Amino acid sequence: MASQMFRALEIPNYRNWVVGALVSNIGTWMQRVAQDWLVLTVLTNNDGTATGITTGLQFLPVLLLGPYAGLIADRFNKRRLLMFTQAFMGVCAIVLGVLVVTDTAQLWHVYILATLLGIGSAFDAPARQAFVSEVVPGTYLTNAVALNSANFNLARLAGPGVAGAVIAAVGTGPAFLINGASFLAVILSLALMRTEQLHPAKPVKRERGQVREGFRYVKSRRDLLLIFGLAFVIGTFGLNFQLTNAMMATEAFGVGAGEFGILGSIMAVGTFGGALLAARRSSPRWRYIIGGGIAFGLAALASAWMPNYVLFGLMLVPVGLCSLTFLNSCNTMVQTSVPAQYRARVLALYLMVVMGGTPIGSPLIGWLAEELGVRVAVSIGAGLSLAASIAALVAWQKLRHDAVPLRAQFRELLNLR
Repeated sequence: MASQMFRALEIPNYRNWVVGALVSNIGTWMQRVAQDWLVLTVLTNNDGTATGITTGLQFLPVLLLGPYAGLIADRFNKRRLLMFTQAFMGVCAIVLGVLVVTDTAQLWHVYILATLLGIGSAFDAPARQAFVSEVVPGTYLTNAVALNSANFNLARLAGPGVAGAVIAAVGTGPAFLINGASFLAVILSLALMRTEQLHPAKPVKRERGQVREGFRYVKSRRDLLLIFGLAFVIGTFGLNFQLTNAMMATEAFGVGAGEFGILGSIMAVGTFGGALLAARRSSPRWRYIIGGGIAFGLAALASAWMPNYVLFGLMLVPVGLCSLTFLNSCNTMVQTSVPAQYRARVLALYLMVVMGGTPIGSPLIGWLAEELGVRVAVSIGAGLSLAASIAALVAWQKLRHDAVPLRAQFRELLNLR
């Protein structure tokens, strides 16, 4: 069973990719923790709205540029494109690190650099997601997507804890510099790949209306529309852990940077476990999409009312597991059901709805936390996620040709594919 769980690692190019991505992802999580802590405690006095705006600006380019970024990934060599985007994001991190280390960083600097980092990420994400199908053969794709999630969450397990230690010892600046250097690992892994063993998709020729063509394809697939709608609601209102964990740590429990970093690592225990469970599956299933959304809403709602720091941290394990189960199942369903000529564009649209809602949701949740309290704000996000998942359950019943009575839906959902 273990060999089946890690079967994609049999491919040399994928092993290179995994190692480089792990180093870079650890740096990315360090930056996320350091950025929130810098804005929340250094540049402002626990201003949740400013922290939410920073997070929102980092994801806004995904919303604005996502469709075009997907088209660029379909048109050009993804490996070369990734080298460029990784280098660009590395420079952004280094500039912010230098500003902080030299004690010249201001809030507007963070806003600008978060936006630039978001622009790089907008072009990087669809190319990186679609590139996996060029590194591994189709029979390994489901496993490779799951292992990518495991890789990301293994980094999430280590990154926040390391960031907390670095921030406590020497401040936030070095954390940004370390992240900037970590992008070299991905660039090196791409440079060392054996190009003759890649399976590049045929580049899409330049024609008019290709962005609209991607929209039309998604519009023609009601199953994709259901996934996109549910992912938008949960991504916008439920998946704001950067902000909500920081505010729970500082306001609800009154702890410092080290304890805040530990929360991210604890959550990663759940997400890493969810990714390993996903790696055992041979194909994506609807029960993990809708069931994962419902379970996430319930777990997040429970976490909001944990009475102390320890119990809140422990509750983040099921929150992380359920969120990863939902996200990985959506991602895999999209990747494995879309033809290669549309894949990057459709993935870009998927990422746009998952992350593009953050510029709306993150400042809103931050504002609600200031006005009503962080526990109420987290509860609202969790409640909306739960309601959307239940609505998706009803919608899926209507989509099925042989409509199943709603009272039997939970039982039938176990067999859906």
